[in-house]
Amino acid sequence: MEMMEGDVMDKLEDMASVYDFDPITGNIPATKVEITVSCRNLLDKDTFSKSDPLCVLYTQGVETKQWREFGRTEVIDNTLNPDFVRKYILDYFFEEKQNLRFDLYDVDSKSPDLSKHPAELNDFLGQMFCTLGEIVGSPASRLEKPLGGIAGKKCGTIVLSAEELSNCRDSATMQFCANKLDKKDFFGKSDPFMVFYRSNEDGTFTICHKTEVVKNTLNPVWQPFTIPVRALCNGDYDRTIKVEVYDWDRDGSHDFIGDFTTSYRELARGQSQFNVYEVINTKKKMKKKKYVNSGTVTLLSFSVESEFTFLDYIKGGTQINFTVAIDFTASNGNPSQSTSLHYMNPYQLNAYAMALKAVGEIIQDYDSDKMFPALGFGAKLPPDGRVSHEFPLNGNMENPYCNGIEGILEAYHQSLKTVQLYGPTNFAPVVNHVARYAAAVQDGSQYFVLLIITDGVISDMAQTKEAIVNGAKLPMSIIIVGVGQAEFDAMVELDGDDIRISSRGKLAERDIVQFVPFRDYMDRTGNHVLSMARLAKDVLAEIPDQFISYMKSRGIKPNPAPPPYTPPGHTHHHTQI
Repeated sequence: MEMMEGDVMDKLEDMASVYDFDPITGNIPATKVEITVSCRNLLDKDTFSKSDPLCVLYTQGVETKQWREFGRTEVIDNTLNPDFVRKYILDYFFEEKQNLRFDLYDVDSKSPDLSKHPAELNDFLGQMFCTLGEIVGSPASRLEKPLGGIAGKKCGTIVLSAEELSNCRDSATMQFCANKLDKKDFFGKSDPFMVFYRSNEDGTFTICHKTEVVKNTLNPVWQPFTIPVRALCNGDYDRTIKVEVYDWDRDGSHDFIGDFTTSYRELARGQSQFNVYEVINTKKKMKKKKYVNSGTVTLLSFSVESEFTFLDYIKGGTQINFTVAIDFTASNGNPSQSTSLHYMNPYQLNAYAMALKAVGEIIQDYDSDKMFPALGFGAKLPPDGRVSHEFPLNGNMENPYCNGIEGILEAYHQSLKTVQLYGPTNFAPVVNHVARYAAAVQDGSQYFVLLIITDGVISDMAQTKEAIVNGAKLPMSIIIVGVGQAEFDAMVELDGDDIRISSRGKLAERDIVQFVPFRDYMDRTGNHVLSMARLAKDVLAEIPDQFISYMKSRGIKPNPAPPPYTPPGHTHHHTQI
């Protein structure tokens, strides 16, 4: 009986704090993009020789909108066509509007420090504004724009190229089994699972993967799993990986069986005698003289493959098509009254316009023609008052495209004057509308994002679920922004984060819907710029992963980017040594 008591004590000491975690956001570093700058035909400011240009990059804070210097290139003497060597390395976020400003100066050899002489105009060679999305979204991720900022003068052009820094994009797939693990349950055998940790610079450990539980066995074989190599070792192949083995308990007090350590380099040797590990429980080892181990874990297979990133596809030319659908049902209230969600306040955008602008301004960087179909649903149309659930905001059935985000806003304002708000709230027609386009191009050259802005309660839930389950097979994603004060329970269900949606017993093959309530983002202080940046960030954050999940499921590889471009006027100067 003594032995049993000892095990109960062990159990209390070994209660593990293994909580749910998201292996993907296990603090994987942001995507980094390297920007190379060239200029052509700069202004010539020097009397006796050519200008000596320098480029300064400023980035803009989301909250303050203040420009701050990010970095500067080297100075190149005596040229109007510089190809700067020093590059800028920026963190890239698809879901944010990252404003950039490039200023060019002619540096006076007497005072190369800009801070010493506040850029007098004679030193200023021009500037250019753009977003990071605009650079990566341009063909081959190369953007050429005229420099401006000096009245009445042509300042030449600036050429920016973006290159994603590949910080190890490999993914490893591996499978493990164990033998003769310690029996931890009084009744039946153990229910083992394993937890993997990567070690950090400071000697601490970060959880990065948890296997499933295999019930009632001391010789489990776990399913193969795939994990980004950076999540496993942050790119350092010799860094310690710690693996803990537990016996699962329903009440969450999982029993510690033992642990072992390895490294990516060892695992990468694949199945071999080196990849059989003794599972050791140190406490037990100290107490029991005859202790050998608490079982062994064996690596059954190991393979590694390179993952393509969102930017690989964008650089290879995949276009993102943006469609917006606006709710014109009567529950929004009469547009001429200030209580209406569609009220046209001359001084301020309403919630519909704000949400549209916030999301649209970011996505437009990835669409080369900037022509966007804009639809309405739930209104009676002139002349005969028929109800429509997919009508073009610009009134043109043949061509529902609007020019830019401003074009959509204009068509939206116009249609409010001509249609009558009605009902019911049917989503399926606009979802199917976009699905028809998406079904026509499944080769990876295009991806479709539908933004639905609605005041709420949906009338055709069954049809919409069916439409979404079908859409999940296609290159498309759906963003739903709920405006107003209604209950949005149905939208949360469509979002499918907790429970993947299904229709007629068919499960959606990917999660393609992201829902947010607009009211959660309204800033108490009325700072709409900030609240809209937050809204866009949350609704767009899932798009790159949804995009990749489609490409992967169809085995589509990105097109190779065109070869690096050398702008004309580039001659290799022979440097005197």
